[in-house]
Amino acid sequence: MLTLKMLRDDPKAVVEKLKIKNFDAQPIVDKVLELDSLRRRLQTESDALLAQQKQEAARIGGLMKQGLREAAEAAKAEVAALKARSGELLARMDEASAELDRQLVLMPNTPCALVKPGKGAEDNEIVKTGGPEVQLPEGALPHWELAKKYDIIDFDLGVKITGAGFPVYKGKGAKLQRALINFFLDCNTAAGYKEVEPPVMVNAASGFGTGQLPDKEGQMYHANLDDFYMVPTAEVPVTNIFRDVILPADQIPQRLTAYTPCFRREAGSYGKDVRGLNRLHQFDKVEIVRVEKPEDSYQALDDMVAHVESLVNQLGLKYRILRLCGGDLSFTSAITYDFELWSAAQQRWLEISSVSNFETYQANRLHLRYRDEAGRTQLAHTLNGSSLALPRVVAALLEDNQTPEGIIIPEVLRPYTGFDRID
Repeated sequence: MLTLKMLRDDPKAVVEKLKIKNFDAQPIVDKVLELDSLRRRLQTESDALLAQQKQEAARIGGLMKQGLREAAEAAKAEVAALKARSGELLARMDEASAELDRQLVLMPNTPCALVKPGKGAEDNEIVKTGGPEVQLPEGALPHWELAKKYDIIDFDLGVKITGAGFPVYKGKGAKLQRALINFFLDCNTAAGYKEVEPPVMVNAASGFGTGQLPDKEGQMYHANLDDFYMVPTAEVPVTNIFRDVILPADQIPQRLTAYTPCFRREAGSYGKDVRGLNRLHQFDKVEIVRVEKPEDSYQALDDMVAHVESLVNQLGLKYRILRLCGGDLSFTSAITYDFELWSAAQQRWLEISSVSNFETYQANRLHLRYRDEAGRTQLAHTLNGSSLALPRVVAALLEDNQTPEGIIIPEVLRPYTGFDRID
């Protein structure tokens, strides 16, 4: 969340920046500053009462020594009244602090200077395109038809077992999934990311730390009895490794990668966007997460974008990179680059990765700090990116590599699949 210091120092700047996200922050900013002022006044009054209590307590001892018992009893009654008043002030301070925190978490992260205003996806900026042009054979099929033709993904069986959006991968389809996961992990670890295997269920504190709660509660699967949430992305458990942590100077930056299944309710999704692998409730994804010093985080972001681009290039797929406008930026992000693959059979772009810098927004919620060279503690910057989400990668691989003789497997994946085509 935004720090109180940001609002105290320059509330107008915060309001103006959040206008780029089409968010009217003025009422919340006004409320936060009002609560902060109230809390400070109560603190001042409480400190004065405490000093008065100490004076009265010292006076009682003197009165007792002088044998002035009646005056001492009156002073004791005065101290008791002061204590009661102090208790009331402390309760009001706690209420003000709690309400202040509730207001702060309602505010999204401020976008960085590179983010342009815009209403939605139509206003995103294309910063780069790459990959080969796709020439499909006559009679080319979309991936859901190819999956049925070659018996590699069974969507109907998934509906039987669970419901729509839970496909069953079979035979070479299952091997292709495993191959992509291992390929992405191997590329990430070769690039200096340490592999971890986190839980796929998290508690509410973890969801709050990375900003999924309370903003995206309706999109997460919730195990009510234990109050656990199924992870929507490995970002949540991996970033929470550092919750309530102060990193020594020699342990920052941190670079981690993880594979997890991901679970998203995707409430309200409908139409052509949900055909086949386009939008699922359960899917596989490999993630990269970094914790950086503020002065290094934007170079780290560029490095992450270049790394994800290298993965797409190795797969030989046509892609484009978008810098999201303010209206399409997530609640927690300061800046995001989306990667999209061209689905030649569907004639549309498919998002397969988001690479984001959250600056101090998540770190403030996580209480994630590092100790600088002077020994002072500072909020870190957190970043994450998909490298990569599998469903739409698989969709593009199947569609763009189809031939009359079968589906050609990219050369880099063949050591992982053990076969060079699906036929």
